[in-house]
Amino acid sequence: MTATLTPLAALPRYTWTWRDYAITYTVQGTGDPLVLVHGFGASLGHWRHTIPVLAAAGYQVWAVDLLGFGASAKPVLDYSIELWVELLRDFQAALIQKPVVWIGNSIGGLISLTLAAQHPELTRGTILLNCAGGLSHRPKELNPIFRLVMGTFTRLISTPGIGPFLFDRIRDPQRIRATLKQVYCRPEAITDELVEILYRPSCDPNAAAVFAKIISAPAGIPPETLLPQVQSPLLVLWGDRDPWTPIQRGLSWQDYVRVPYRFIPLPNTGHCPHDERPEEVNPLILEWLQTTLA
Repeated sequence: MTATLTPLAALPRYTWTWRDYAITYTVQGTGDPLVLVHGFGASLGHWRHTIPVLAAAGYQVWAVDLLGFGASAKPVLDYSIELWVELLRDFQAALIQKPVVWIGNSIGGLISLTLAAQHPELTRGTILLNCAGGLSHRPKELNPIFRLVMGTFTRLISTPGIGPFLFDRIRDPQRIRATLKQVYCRPEAITDELVEILYRPSCDPNAAAVFAKIISAPAGIPPETLLPQVQSPLLVLWGDRDPWTPIQRGLSWQDYVRVPYRFIPLPNTGHCPHDERPEEVNPLILEWLQTTLA
């Protein structure tokens, strides 16, 4: 199957106010609602190849720029998984008003899993793509040397003078492209548009300060604690060559799950399967939705 790639400009943008902060979102289609939750450093544009396909299949597809990311407001405050859970809980109550399927990548997966565990009344099902084990501190996934490096980096990024300097280096488009090459196996998926999706929000006021706040935020509740609490069906898709959240983390999850559950490894795929291989991921999502939640 050949993927039909949708340009970022094709996604309409709307604004919703949450606690006096402007939150950017998009919605397409009609039918049962799906809410797409992006990962660290990304935004709703990262779902540009997913939204129109799911909408065309008969679903109402919502995607949100989380507070601190994308085109949404970037206040300098204490960020956490819990804060974003509260944001999406209120978003669902204000705009959707019926149970949804949460679909999340990376930390968006952990946010989605937390919503499913803590708010079963809002949840019809959950789809996780390379779910993060924590917001930033992930001792089960990182070797001791990398944990030391990350700890040092976290301290430096929050240091006046040094932090903004480091942030400027990190957000350089060539550095972004180099980072993507570490976590995407498919070079042709690393487009100029993708680099721009990640780069553009980093130019906003407060972006450096917000990055420092998020990178030093608490990890959140680990998936192994959340999974036994989930009461609705669960699909997990995992790129088998993800260096950030290795597939080994998810291979034991069936021991924690008490609901209909499916785990699908994705060969030669990195951390963002929905963007790297939409022609494979979108049919898997639709097949699960149409069979498990029909």
